[in-house]
Amino acid sequence: MHLVQSMAYVGDTPWHGLGNPLSPKQPIEIWQKQAGMDWTIESADVRFVAGQAGSSLGSIHAFPEQRVLYRSDTKAPLSVVSSRYAVVQPREILEFYRDLTEVGGFELQTAGTLKNGKKLWALARTGQSVSLKGRDEVNAYLLLATACDGTLATTAQFTSVRVVCNNTLQIALGDSAGAVKVPHRSQFDAQAVKRQLGIAISSWDGFMVRMKALADRKVSDTTAEAFFRRVLTSHASSGVPMPATNDSAIRAVQSLYAGRGKGATLESASNTAWGLVNSITEYVDHHRRARNDDNRRDAAWFGAGNVIKQRAWDEAIKLVA
Repeated sequence: MHLVQSMAYVGDTPWHGLGNPLSPKQPIEIWQKQAGMDWTIESADVRFVAGQAGSSLGSIHAFPEQRVLYRSDTKAPLSVVSSRYAVVQPREILEFYRDLTEVGGFELQTAGTLKNGKKLWALARTGQSVSLKGRDEVNAYLLLATACDGTLATTAQFTSVRVVCNNTLQIALGDSAGAVKVPHRSQFDAQAVKRQLGIAISSWDGFMVRMKALADRKVSDTTAEAFFRRVLTSHASSGVPMPATNDSAIRAVQSLYAGRGKGATLESASNTAWGLVNSITEYVDHHRRARNDDNRRDAAWFGAGNVIKQRAWDEAIKLVA
């Protein structure tokens, strides 16, 4: 079962062929409808029934510190939050891109909801890209995502997508210049976030230099084996809870690296540090065990899968340092 509840996209069909196709340069209002984001998050008092026994009804009480958030269209509950929780509406996620697409040269690529509307996101192409040797294209995107169940601050994040396999990797330069996070105890100020991201636009240049260095760095089979073990074996010292990894995961990434992965035989990736990184990102984005595709996407962008990908990037950078 797919839990990508609703989604719209432009261009090639995205992962697993889900979503409503749109022609390019559609207005935000069309995106909102086709991505299943044309509803609002409503808020109501939390009430409970006390002293219910047998056939007696009990009495109804309020819990004033908490609010329940629910969808305006289906009335489905989304979460219970504190009364100070600042909601970011589905429309705000798309509106964030309005000036970027109308005057900034950005193009919305995908948008939608996860987990029945608890997570909302949109992804736009920035227009920046690089072609590594052997026509290995990587494009820069800007992802904006939020959650109304407390699992994610509203996050604007530069992300790279490798065309040949649709693998995603956050553009981070160690100082997290590629991301801006707004906790839900603060109001989301789209223009302030964009001003902060202005600094990060230049992070693509630094990221590009590093990708080229990784594509130029040849690695031996021994180095590759050690790399996969370092990335996929739990390290208590990292302070980040890592999923337990078994040998089958290591075998899976080795097989992707050895030629089964999409783009693994390109000159940029074959026996290179860039190939090491992409075998991990492909595994996390497309093959890692998950209850469903929705959970895999969630983990790959925001959870344990993202941690694994970042660790792969950091370990690969050590090879070219």
